[in-house]
Amino acid sequence: VHGIQQSRIMGVDHRRLHKHVSKAKKNVLSKNLYMKLLIKLFKFLVRRAGKPFHKAILRRLMLSKVHRPPMSISRLSRLQKGKLDKTIVVVATVTDDERLLEVPKMNICALKFTSAAKQRILKAGGSVMTLDQLIVKNPLGTNTVLLLSLIHI
Repeated sequence: VHGIQQSRIMGVDHRRLHKHVSKAKKNVLSKNLYMKLLIKLFKFLVRRAGKPFHKAILRRLMLSKVHRPPMSISRLSRLQKGKLDKTIVVVATVTDDERLLEVPKMNICALKFTSAAKQRILKAGGSVMTLDQLIVKNPLGTNTVLLLSLIHI
């Protein structure tokens, strides 16, 4: 017995034996134009520059909103210790924390900021920027620290 009949007897589907299906997310379901433009920009940078920094940001941009929880300025200030001269990059929303009495000077790049968090960071003498502004200022992502917010499910 040869060919198709043999594969039916043996229980092996030869046509799908060597098929590789990628599990990587190809597109994002968000209708947010800013997110779509950022993803387009970082896909281009990954393709042309190929830096691990760009790949990490693109991977985090493709995550669902549940997996991009907000990060408070108190947590950022705690994680910033010893990295005063570097720009902190967070692919999430930066929120205010009223329990933090004094906000240290920080250079933060994030997806977005709440108005209270932005005011407190600027008042402390720090700087805030979005991801597209970071790429214009620092295309290769040098002198940055990429932080990941905690996911509580």
